[in-house]
Amino acid sequence: MIQQINNRRSLFILSAAAFLSVLDIFIVNVALPTIKKDINATEADIQMVIAGYLLGYAVFLITGASAGDYYGKKKVYVISMCCFTLASLFCGIAQTPMQLNVSRSLQGMTAAFMVPQSLAYIQLLFPDQKARAKALAFYGSVAGIASVIGQFLGGFLPDIHFSNEWFSNMDGWRLIFLINIPLGIAATYTAFLYLKEHKVARTGRFDVAGVILGSLALLFLIYPLIRGRELGWPFWSLGMLGSSFLLLYGFVRHQQGKMKRGGSALINIQLFRIKDFKIGLFIALFYFIAQDSYFLITGLLLQDGLHISSSETGLLFVFQGLGYVFGSVYSVSLINKYGKKVILMAVLLMMVALVFHVVLFSTASLDWYFSYPLLLIYGIGCGSVLPSIMSLALQRIPGNLAGSASGLYSTIQQTAIALGIGLTGGVFFSLLDAKSNKAAFVNAYMGATGFNLLALLCVLYFLYKLPEQEKHSGGVE
Repeated sequence: MIQQINNRRSLFILSAAAFLSVLDIFIVNVALPTIKKDINATEADIQMVIAGYLLGYAVFLITGASAGDYYGKKKVYVISMCCFTLASLFCGIAQTPMQLNVSRSLQGMTAAFMVPQSLAYIQLLFPDQKARAKALAFYGSVAGIASVIGQFLGGFLPDIHFSNEWFSNMDGWRLIFLINIPLGIAATYTAFLYLKEHKVARTGRFDVAGVILGSLALLFLIYPLIRGRELGWPFWSLGMLGSSFLLLYGFVRHQQGKMKRGGSALINIQLFRIKDFKIGLFIALFYFIAQDSYFLITGLLLQDGLHISSSETGLLFVFQGLGYVFGSVYSVSLINKYGKKVILMAVLLMMVALVFHVVLFSTASLDWYFSYPLLLIYGIGCGSVLPSIMSLALQRIPGNLAGSASGLYSTIQQTAIALGIGLTGGVFFSLLDAKSNKAAFVNAYMGATGFNLLALLCVLYFLYKLPEQEKHSGGVE
């Protein structure tokens, strides 16, 4: 009983990583137009406010997971949480777009060391499959709550204006980063006090070469996709894209060679022999391409295209987040009873909701009575999918592969989000073509949403290929 209480307390502490990392993805979505105006940012700069965070996150996730395995999960978790809090302070006091984007990248890099430790800890604390599934579902629900709070605060805080002479020159949007400071301090302190360090088994040197190859492969893939379009696809951007695949191939070969020689590799290649995990990675890839780019294009349409206030936009996204929490909580029992059919229906629900998004936002007069339940329904679909696919991918991973698996899964997730910002956002801005009227925004939104619908079709395909949980053991093929 005492061990169960300690494990639950640890789960709450570890969930702070999910809360803060997800909060800082969603809280900026609604605030982007205000940030753009207040610091004289360009269109590219506001994309990088999101993408810079994701780029730092994705590039260093595998490194972060391996660092926990090598140096100790508690040590890495506490230090990275402390650094995340410091990076949030830098974001809050940034005076130029460059300062903000550098600070956002630092936030992402520190989150990349923080989040894999929390996921790996959960798998070690809950070795029983059912208990682990419940813990991961709770972890996913905390992320959902963070998305709701982030969307609300991202709309509400930028509208705050200070009357006190000490703070009269501080823009309200800065609070979306500064609120991380007390939360981060509390999370760091409780983790230092209560988390138990697990034994570190250093079987070899830290894989520095693997870190460099893997990080460069992701950097060369994501950065040109974000910057290349608006610069007219210069030669360097195409060269980086081509080189990313060569670097990725070299990284895989390097990891295989390390394992054959008995060395310490960043990724255990045995993970790719686990069928659930392989398919779960493809599902996560296409799902996250669609999910998070939705907030970018919808937020821009509502505020810049339909001239809806930041607070009203935030309130609309809160309904989406409430639907997410509802779906993530109540879908668990349905999935246990009916299997992947529930997830398939949830993806179809998301797709239908996106079609109605286009119909609603293209009408001559926006009817708010329909928009709130529509976003709620879309959120229910999201919430029924996201925690479930994470559980499907990770719940059968052996404890000795927990760090590597969580790092790889999180890397795919954040890479997919960054790809969504680059690809879906690229479609949106290409169709917008510097026009600012409502028709242009709606047309851009239709094209970008169509791209996201294709991504969700891929999710349906891989879900169909996924065996029912009760019909397989999740073992090695």
